[in-house]
Amino acid sequence: MKNIFLIILSLFLVTSCEKEIDLDLEDQSGQIVIEGNVTDQVGPYYVKITKSVAFTQANQYPAIENAQVVLSDNTGQTETLQYIGNGRYQTSTFVGQSGRTYTLKIQAEGKEYISTSTMPEAVVFEGLDQDSFIVGGETSYTLLPVFTDPQALGNRYLFSYTVNNNPKQYFSEFSDNVNNGMPNQRPLILPNDDGEDPDDIKVVIGDTIHVEMQCIDQNVYIFYSALLQLSGGGPGGGITPANPPSNISNGALGYFSAHTVRKKSIVIQ
Repeated sequence: MKNIFLIILSLFLVTSCEKEIDLDLEDQSGQIVIEGNVTDQVGPYYVKITKSVAFTQANQYPAIENAQVVLSDNTGQTETLQYIGNGRYQTSTFVGQSGRTYTLKIQAEGKEYISTSTMPEAVVFEGLDQDSFIVGGETSYTLLPVFTDPQALGNRYLFSYTVNNNPKQYFSEFSDNVNNGMPNQRPLILPNDDGEDPDDIKVVIGDTIHVEMQCIDQNVYIFYSALLQLSGGGPGGGITPANPPSNISNGALGYFSAHTVRKKSIVIQ
């Protein structure tokens, strides 16, 4: 699982208000790792299948090249994905749509792995409101995603954002456990380099922030929430991380997410 999460933990700023999750930090190197996504945007969609490695090993993640990967939904749509290299499998005609339940079935190395994910209805992403605060003489910026949570309890969101053309990605997950059915009041805290990480970013006036809003299901939300604890725990042997609660059967690591996508950008003033 190191290949998913060492990347995620190094690229992403993680925040969470999910309840505490117990994590088992055993060395689970050699396990299959699955990363799959289906969205309501035009495909293709991708599934990546690799092997985990121990945290102390070099970042070389063996690709699974001969798997059978089948994606289907509850309306009868089904497709066998084609291998395109580097552990990645791709759809050609499959269409993602809100409200449908998707099933991913993988046959790999003599085992079967199954996962399901229901794509929520999209929530309107109206815009982004900028604000700032000063700490120690340094200005930090925030962005408030403007949207109104639906009345029904149980909506979950994932926001990912980048600065200018920098590939480094940050994310934050939101829950409607607080302020259900109300306009969003939770901002995204934009990066403000403190000098400790040479790869970090400091947002300044003139920067363009690209924000993607995803409506995700509960299991995917819990999966991402667990990253906060893993990043706080740090490397302590084993692989990083082996342990967020996966929604994939048969002991596979990783996740399968069917989610909506909406995007907005803003220039910091």
